[in-house]
Amino acid sequence: MSEQSTAPDIAVDDARPAPSDVTYSVSPAAPSPVAPRPRSDGIRRVPKPRLTGLLDSPVRNLTFGMIYVVLVMVLATVAYMAAGWSFRDAIYMVVITVYTVGFNEVRPINTPALNIITMALIVLGCTGVIFLTGALVQYITLSHLTKTMGHKRMKTQIDHLTDHVIICGFGRIGVPLSKSLSDAHAGFVIVEKEEERINQAIAAGYLCLQGDAANETVLYAAGVMRAHILVSALPTDAVNVFITLSARALNPELTIIARGEEASTEKKLLQAGANKVVLPTHIGAERMADMILFEESTRLIDSLERAHGFQRALRTFGIELEVVTAVQHSAAILMTVAAIERQARGAFFVVQINRRDGDVHTNPPSDTVVREGDGVVVIGRAGRGEALAALFEPRRRAGVRG
Repeated sequence: MSEQSTAPDIAVDDARPAPSDVTYSVSPAAPSPVAPRPRSDGIRRVPKPRLTGLLDSPVRNLTFGMIYVVLVMVLATVAYMAAGWSFRDAIYMVVITVYTVGFNEVRPINTPALNIITMALIVLGCTGVIFLTGALVQYITLSHLTKTMGHKRMKTQIDHLTDHVIICGFGRIGVPLSKSLSDAHAGFVIVEKEEERINQAIAAGYLCLQGDAANETVLYAAGVMRAHILVSALPTDAVNVFITLSARALNPELTIIARGEEASTEKKLLQAGANKVVLPTHIGAERMADMILFEESTRLIDSLERAHGFQRALRTFGIELEVVTAVQHSAAILMTVAAIERQARGAFFVVQINRRDGDVHTNPPSDTVVREGDGVVVIGRAGRGEALAALFEPRRRAGVRG
């Protein structure tokens, strides 16, 4: 998906059903309503999609053909010269034989050695030229056919995805997100409008669909009725709101994570149906503030992230590590660690306190009191948001609202 919303590139034939008539170059029509699938417990893990075949590289075939023909011609020229011919006569004989011109021999073929050399040159040389000609034709004319077949293969694989993730936009957010999901072998499909980015996604081996994600037909083709999560990662808030509305209308059970650039857009996205809203600008600012105010805590978290994917391993079990701030008037101020954990009711546990004056308390005792301005490192479940909001000012490192 490009960073600007324009007219959709994908269309349907009104005479055929919605799921099968979506192609990569037709005009839009609203899909027929279908009941959403029951929600699953998580993202389905799938093997990395295979988007190319053995002979799908005309450049490789052409290179192999050229090397083969040149090698046969060089060996035949050397053989004729070993039989007593001059270099000019030898190379001339090789060229007219390999390319089947049909001129008379430059010298009589009157010895067994010359007979063998000439027959081998005819068989091997003509075979090589035939293969080289075919590779050249493939290189010149097969690009459109390969593209069509690749799209058909990709569409088939998309149609077989279930409980997958739909990523709308292959930009600053979509690229690293796709890589992370691919590394985790999670099933996902990218919806992107710009052809250049689509080519980048295909080169990376990702399943993708070219079109406007704000179009319901495109979302339908991406499997929105079978998907588990949709991520709207465009930098334009208005487009993200529209995508959220469209996706929620198609699948009421879908989990939608939307990107917002302006803080004022957060409420609109939540009202449009987003389950969570990510504000990248706020995430960056909060991350910088944490690094300035709570250097030791952020160093701890960063070191754990680098230690054999510790954070990723935690997320596999539904556990996350983050730092929150006990700001003025928050309920956590003057509460002990034990009281905070008791009020959280198991949603999270305090593992470190970074005092405002620079002191760091790792694994603090249960009677340690949290003061205003302290940075508190907590470890807890993914659904700890309400407990954190009740105790701390909701300025969390993850930058997720909702």
